Amino acid sequence: MTYPPDPNNPYGQPQQGPYGAPPQNPYGQQPPMYGYPQQQPPAPNYGYPQQAGYGVPQQAGYGVPQQAGYGYAPMAPMAPPVLASWGSRVGASIVDFLVVGVPALVGYIVLIAMAAGSTHQTCDSYGYCYSTTDSSAVGGGAMIMLLGFAISLGLGIWQLVKEGSTGQTTGKKALGIRLVREQDGQPLGFGMAFVRRLAHFLDGAVCYLGYLWPLWDDKSQTFADKVCNSLVIRA
Repeated sequence: MTYPPDPNNPYGQPQQGPYGAPPQNPYGQQPPMYGYPQQQPPAPNYGYPQQAGYGVPQQAGYGVPQQAGYGYAPMAPMAPPVLASWGSRVGASIVDFLVVGVPALVGYIVLIAMAAGSTHQTCDSYGYCYSTTDSSAVGGGAMIMLLGFAISLGLGIWQLVKEGSTGQTTGKKALGIRLVREQDGQPLGFGMAFVRRLAHFLDGAVCYLGYLWPLWDDKSQTFADKVCNSLVIRA
């Protein structure tokens, strides 16, 4: 049985459903229950995945390698230094001797030559012969010899400074070797380089055995090297 529409209701009255069905909402939507708002179903994602919020680490997609965190990669351990051969050390010593000793040797040779050139032999009527030398020539030769020795001394000090600061004299640089501290591989410094030169006295004290010691020593050290804790390595 149907009833006429209520004139006071502008929207009209909804039609009743079949018997036993729940009444329909006149506005077309079921009102939510009190206290719990209805949640809309999430829309499916298309294309690129959504990014996480700030401060949340993102996960890489399938098959994409993850990047390492910020910072430095671990350093590989340093290889031990290569010890210099005994032959290269002897060669460096010969070169250093020539660099330092040649000026003094040249000055000495000049002195001998000038003294010999200014010496004259004179024989008297009795057959007695004697030699006279021009003192001015000898004095000039002596000055040249002293100059040569001064140059050699300066070169020796310069070699010592270079060996203490860089680990290389002229000979060591020419042969590709270097003098360093055993504990950290750094140059000895002028003071310890000077002490090492003095300690070479021990190397020559007993038949120069200390200079031959690197031939069978595990660290190729002379006695002076052992006193100063130094090594001679390949540069």
